[in-house]
Amino acid sequence: MTDQRDPYADRPYVPPTAPQESQPTGASGGWPFSEPRAQDAPAGDTSTPDQPTPDHEPTVAMNEPTVAMNEPTAPVNEPTVAFGGGPQGPGGPQDPGTGTAPVAPQPRRKRRAGRLVAAATGVVLLAGASAAGGAAIYAAMEDDTSTTSNTGTTLDKPVSSSQTTSDVMAAAEAVLPATVKINVTGSGESGTGTGVVISKDGTILTNNHVIEAAADGGSITVSFNDGTNAKARIVGRDVATDVAVIQAEDVDDLPTATLGNSQEVKVGQTVVAIGSPFGLESTVTTGIVSALNRPVSPGDGSGSGGTTTTFPAIQTDAAINPGNSGGPLVDIQGNVIGINSAINTGGNGNGSVGLGFAIPINLVNSVASQILDGKTVEHAQIGVQVSNATSEDQVTTTGAEISEVTAGSAGEKAGLKAGDVVTKVDGNPISSNGALVATVRGYKPGDTIDLTVLRDGKTRNIKVKLGSDNGAAAKAQD
Repeated sequence: MTDQRDPYADRPYVPPTAPQESQPTGASGGWPFSEPRAQDAPAGDTSTPDQPTPDHEPTVAMNEPTVAMNEPTAPVNEPTVAFGGGPQGPGGPQDPGTGTAPVAPQPRRKRRAGRLVAAATGVVLLAGASAAGGAAIYAAMEDDTSTTSNTGTTLDKPVSSSQTTSDVMAAAEAVLPATVKINVTGSGESGTGTGVVISKDGTILTNNHVIEAAADGGSITVSFNDGTNAKARIVGRDVATDVAVIQAEDVDDLPTATLGNSQEVKVGQTVVAIGSPFGLESTVTTGIVSALNRPVSPGDGSGSGGTTTTFPAIQTDAAINPGNSGGPLVDIQGNVIGINSAINTGGNGNGSVGLGFAIPINLVNSVASQILDGKTVEHAQIGVQVSNATSEDQVTTTGAEISEVTAGSAGEKAGLKAGDVVTKVDGNPISSNGALVATVRGYKPGDTIDLTVLRDGKTRNIKVKLGSDNGAAAKAQD
């Protein structure tokens, strides 16, 4: 009895009896990846079917504190996957039984899906250990797989990076080769900082507080960007501005940094800081110039011999941390516009909170030139004693009030008097006594400045040709 609802019930399926087209030995008739199954093995073949070989790709321990990036890596010996036709492919011999060309079988390809995934993973891991090797492996695999990808997704059409060199990248590339890590021991302590190479034979700018521990029989070692090291000695240092010059020994043909003009620096411009924060050399950070002529006295402002450390800083929000000291602050053209010296942590630790301070390069240049010329470093001064001027609330500072004028000083010659309140220097606001001291220290002896002074309720401008401290600060530190 048949089911009348089934129109094919009286025509049951009968397997075809016509001879099938022959398949080449070892073919599987459509088995995935054209790999023979165990039951398809030719008669008499007692060999074990292909088994996936165990993966031996290198692994990276993610919880280790450091990863050695320069260790040699083992060569990758991935099997080659054949994508072309074999001897029985198109253009092969005719079928002797029919006299016609046999249907071209699918090329035999080994079952490597899982292995290829492992290989791709290996590329990522190896790229971390050897960029050149990883890139070479990737290129070879890309050539192979690009002819077979057909996923219907964007995986089929990978696009190479079109990123061009940015301004920050260009600035970093220009100065990184001339930036060094400085390792210092002495006076029962040790530490690291940063320096900037300014001559091919190893003259290096840095901070006084970076190398001060080695001033009395300590040692200094410089680590260059190419991985080499050299001993160094102190050429000279200046506590008042936190500037120091050291000399690397037995080196030549070093890359050098280009010094810019800090008088041309503008608030808001992009800057790059390079250094060795917490010992991590060649670290690059970026930000903007947040303010200019910021009076900064690192720590309590006192240095050796009672000399006060004060300078008119370039403030930046580029991340600066311990170890960045002595490193370059760079404009977008790759010119050094300052030497990083201090940070304000907000009292909550010792890391960056976006308040970093650099010594203007023009001031560094003036001090370093005197050191290299073998001179005692002199600083500009007006020759007055000042205190904070405040408004009626006795809290808001309004300038630097002159309490005493030194006889025969530049200030006396210019006509300054006790009770005058200095509110500007060359048009730049002066809000405190520290701001006046720091600003004047940014000039050289003999420079002429224009002071805006409040006297008896009236504003007047007074030009002052700056005098010199005759090396008093340098002598005090020694």
